[in-house]
Amino acid sequence: MPKREDLKSILIIGSGPIIIGQACEFDYSGSQALRSLREDGIETILINSNPATIMTDPVMADHIYLKPLNTKSIIEILKNHPQIDAVLPTMGGQTALNLCIEADEKGIWEDFDVEIIGVDIDAINITEDREKFRELMLKIGIGMAPQATATSFLKGKEIAQEFGFPLVIRASFTLGGAGASIVYDPEKFDDLLSHGLEVSPIHEVMIDKALMGWKEYELELLRDKNDNVVIICAIENMDPMGIHTGDSITVAPAMTLSDRTYQRMRDMAIHMMRSIGDFAGGCNVQFAVSPDEKEDIIAIEINPRVSRSSALASKATGYPIAKIAAKLAIGYSLDELDNQITKSTSALFEPTLDYVIVKIPRWNFDKFEGSDRTLGLQMKSVGEVMGIGRSFQEALHKATQSLEIKRNGLGADGKGYKDYDTIIKKLTIPSWDRVFVIYDAIQLGIPLTRIHEITKIDMWFLRQYEELHFLEKEIAKYTIESLPKSLLLEAKQKGFADRQIAHMLDCYESEVHKKRTAQNINRVYKLVDTCAAEFKAMTPYYYSTFEEEIETADGTRYVANDSEVTDRKKIVVLGSGPNRIGQGIEFDYCCVHGVLAAAECGYETIMINCNPETVSTDFDTADKLYFEPVFWEHIYDIILHEKPEGVIVQLGGQTALKLAEKLSKYGIKIIGTTFESLDLAEDRGSFSTLLKENNIPYPRFGVAESADEALKLSDELGFPLLVRPSYVLGGQGMKIVINKEDLEAHVVDLLRSIPNNKLLLDHYLDGAIEAEADAICDGEDVYIIGIMEHIEPCGIHSGDSNATLPPFNLGEFVMQQIKDHTKKIALALNTVGLINIQFAVKDDTVYIIEANPRASRTVPFIAKAYKEPYVNYATKVMLGEKKVKDFNFNPQLEGYAIKQPVFSFNKFPNVNKNLGPEMKSTGESILFIDSLKDDDFYNLYSRRKMYLSK
Repeated sequence: MPKREDLKSILIIGSGPIIIGQACEFDYSGSQALRSLREDGIETILINSNPATIMTDPVMADHIYLKPLNTKSIIEILKNHPQIDAVLPTMGGQTALNLCIEADEKGIWEDFDVEIIGVDIDAINITEDREKFRELMLKIGIGMAPQATATSFLKGKEIAQEFGFPLVIRASFTLGGAGASIVYDPEKFDDLLSHGLEVSPIHEVMIDKALMGWKEYELELLRDKNDNVVIICAIENMDPMGIHTGDSITVAPAMTLSDRTYQRMRDMAIHMMRSIGDFAGGCNVQFAVSPDEKEDIIAIEINPRVSRSSALASKATGYPIAKIAAKLAIGYSLDELDNQITKSTSALFEPTLDYVIVKIPRWNFDKFEGSDRTLGLQMKSVGEVMGIGRSFQEALHKATQSLEIKRNGLGADGKGYKDYDTIIKKLTIPSWDRVFVIYDAIQLGIPLTRIHEITKIDMWFLRQYEELHFLEKEIAKYTIESLPKSLLLEAKQKGFADRQIAHMLDCYESEVHKKRTAQNINRVYKLVDTCAAEFKAMTPYYYSTFEEEIETADGTRYVANDSEVTDRKKIVVLGSGPNRIGQGIEFDYCCVHGVLAAAECGYETIMINCNPETVSTDFDTADKLYFEPVFWEHIYDIILHEKPEGVIVQLGGQTALKLAEKLSKYGIKIIGTTFESLDLAEDRGSFSTLLKENNIPYPRFGVAESADEALKLSDELGFPLLVRPSYVLGGQGMKIVINKEDLEAHVVDLLRSIPNNKLLLDHYLDGAIEAEADAICDGEDVYIIGIMEHIEPCGIHSGDSNATLPPFNLGEFVMQQIKDHTKKIALALNTVGLINIQFAVKDDTVYIIEANPRASRTVPFIAKAYKEPYVNYATKVMLGEKKVKDFNFNPQLEGYAIKQPVFSFNKFPNVNKNLGPEMKSTGESILFIDSLKDDDFYNLYSRRKMYLSK
């Protein structure tokens, strides 16, 4: 049966601002669903309050409401669009589901005659209410850990007495493991129980006997209305039970599961999905398996919606789960839909992988001083990366190279731990760097059995690590001249970077690259095709690997490469890598628009990125997707293979910008602003000299490279001082200091973590107003796309400030200075493309804080507020296709738009929540107000006094 003809208009609920536990994977899912529905001619209406995402872009839906996610907004939308037939709430994470349930309880869907599709409310209630879920599982014969529900403190204490420790406390109806904890120690139980009851919206917790050391697996399922079920992907957590899956290193396909147990797990998952309700859509099921030969299986939970893992599973398999789930929700069956990659097989075929993927989360603990860095049941990571390789080892290396934490892969970079006690402690308490510490432990000679005993990580994974260690030891016996080809090829096949091999051989990275090129050890590109090359794939989605040469009968030697190079003009767009605080989804928005604009100009577009959560790594965003680390060696090899006209770096945040110097050095053209100009703006000292030459005011400053220099400077400049390192993002390491002790301590600390950095000391303009401007420049003309005034005073990072567009309280004289300075700086820096400039306003003088000649965090916000595709325009300027004067700018905004930051401090209860020059927010929402008399504005403005205390 084809799709339902009675569904002509559908409301989709988005997931709102990005928080820890609910990130841009739902932006990806929602974007896919919107595109999927529009293909079928269905009118789409979207509510989502996040301005930074591609999902809320006019190209995505017919009607977009950038409004708070509450039932008041839902009623307003349903009144404006009486034609809405159904709501699809499964694409926006827990936020969308919770809002859907609330609207259902208030009778809103019934009042407006709107049907819920893609899930049923009963299924949500069963899966969220841990007691009901437990009863159902036992009824259908699915094993569960011994557990009981408590709705009071007293009941919780009774259960603990009965089960004994360790215990797991899980709060009902929460996201990202909020309120969950493992309790080893009876002394800590009371506080953690109270916290769980408090966090749960229905004040209920489930207390389980902890299955410590059991292995954890996830399955991604899709079901249609005819009850056909496919399992898209089986994912194994390398970390055992006790660490939230969002914080675990995960591997697909499952590696250490016997076929017999996998079949049992499949049957259980399908049985569970069928038992919770009769709906068509996606489901995520989590299991624990005992680590002995019995391989007992116990169900952990089931989520009847697309989840964080379904974005990962979609990228891992090439099977777009959200896109197909949306089609199933409107009545299609799986056998009627095409496989999106082969176009010749059916969506009812389950994907097969002839490669391995490894996902590693990305944390930002340095932003939360004093935070508990132990990984547990409550998710703490802010992003993730995925590596694709022919083996687990290659994929693991590629994932570690993608993290951007100054590591070149596992080991072989001189940065590992060498102290026995430190290593044992780090293995015992799961932390963000345990993936590296395992390698350090093996290098130190700690036996695998001991590592397994401490971590409970399966021996198969540990042996894979050990093989890498043996290979490193073997290579280190040689020099670059004497290294045999077979060993070099093996190292590359196992994922070691040229830089790591150079470290083992004590030579330069370039020498390794030269040697392997001379020996024809070159990267080849393979397709992610869903069918292990059984059918021809139409989709250009590639990963790299190394293969042995093949010799044909006539003696020709070659290496098979799936990536065919066309003779079209090509542009490479460098993505922004993993999300983190200070560099989030707004750069993904910019990259996608850059790709679309380059395609409009007739270029073949090539995207390089390693973030599985984003739209930029969707296989049909660019003409070619290389799912590879944004890491020099990988990028350089792709460029040598594709020979593009140039590379766009100013849309991928600091990640892409950091590669500009290397690109420039190797003679690769940077599209738009040149490396010299980018570097001039980043180097705090040179930039201040440029301001001086142009008679533009800036705070009194000096540059220091040691604590002594800093202390001398402080006498000239006077306190308070703002200390800022060069070449960082999100205000990393910035601090306001008020005396010499603070200054010395901070400078010593900074130079230890970022050696050889030039530190800029500014006299801090106390009580100044902060403003910023974004502009497009073509080298001759400058068009300012938006000027924003911050509600918080100067000294709070711009990413953590409430920014108002247009400004609400800057006089004409000040506005004119901002405009003049912006134009002068953009031209002086020879900007071609986007630039963001930040200002401090004091006593009617506008001082410059900094300039960034690239896409900034605020560009998507301004584009949404003014309803103008500024990134599209800027890309065309960068490509030299258009000049600023060729565009007919027509911004439209009645009243004001306010960019409001959102924080995830609830994940770090004991952390100092004060805001300062270092950014701490994880996401943002947009608020439209008609006038400054609005209550929301008044509340925000009155709060600014908090920050002005002397």
